[in-house]
Amino acid sequence: MTNPQRPRAFRIPSADAPAPEAATAEAPSPPRPEVRFVDEPYEIVDAADGVAVPVAPKRRAPWLSILFSALGGLVTIAIGLSVERLITDLFATAPWLGWVALALLLIAVIALAAIVAREALGVWRERKIEALRERALTALSTRDHTAAQGVVQELRGFYADRPALAGGLRRLDAVGDAILDVDDRLALAEGELLAPLDRQAKAAIAQAASQVSAVTALSPRAIVDVAFVVFSAARLLRRIAAIYGGRPGLLGFLRLARAALAHLTVTGGMAVGEGMLHQVLGLGLAARVSAKLGEGVLNGLMTARFGLAALAVCRPLPFVRAMPPTVNDVAGQLFRSGDDKE
Repeated sequence: MTNPQRPRAFRIPSADAPAPEAATAEAPSPPRPEVRFVDEPYEIVDAADGVAVPVAPKRRAPWLSILFSALGGLVTIAIGLSVERLITDLFATAPWLGWVALALLLIAVIALAAIVAREALGVWRERKIEALRERALTALSTRDHTAAQGVVQELRGFYADRPALAGGLRRLDAVGDAILDVDDRLALAEGELLAPLDRQAKAAIAQAASQVSAVTALSPRAIVDVAFVVFSAARLLRRIAAIYGGRPGLLGFLRLARAALAHLTVTGGMAVGEGMLHQVLGLGLAARVSAKLGEGVLNGLMTARFGLAALAVCRPLPFVRAMPPTVNDVAGQLFRSGDDKE
């Protein structure tokens, strides 16, 4: 019985080597490259002398996804058969019970459709905000005036139903198609439409940080601290998303939370300013406050950092001319309140 043939590789001649017919009469022709067959497929790169040789990767079946899909299908079929048998039995027992069960099933289907539509709308609005931010970044990097005008027009449509922004919308309409630099056009939209929303978001972050700091400083149990911090972070994320026009359902909320946590990880987690870090860990504050109060301040800082990450994720434009808010902007009162206890 013969062994099956294994993948083989060979050395590829360099592209810089002169062709045999291009050699002059005085210069001898370069030697033909030696072809070396390799039995092991893992030696393909070495055998090719640095030239990448494409090898078809081994595709692994997504067994976990297949498992969950199969189990989900079985559960759906089981629920459907159970409901069908229940309605059939009710019709056999008393026809009016069957009609009542059928009406309840119809109401449940309508409610499920409404939930799915709300989730889809929330995810769509989140993706629209992300697409706006990406297009604005692209317009800034490529200096594309047409793309910047499109971003501003789409942003106007996104906030057209906000009565509080009616004045900013009118001022943007007054500018119209005037020739403006890309930075100036986006900065104008940022100042007229997003500046009021930024103030609301920063106020919400400051309020949440103060609440978390006060509650965790007074609560007697660690489990209460953890539960309140998680609850406050979830409520803050929803509030910031609503301020900037997002309407996340459950799926949209989970998507936003994952993006905010990823942004928080990239930006350094609890990276606060040197002055604030000195106030938290330095001898002055540590000597004046109790350990529980210091824990409350730390939890407030964590909430503020998460809120700033949520602001960066939910904001439909990058910061063009406005300065991004810092922890000191939204949680500076935590240290001032600590200093007042001196």
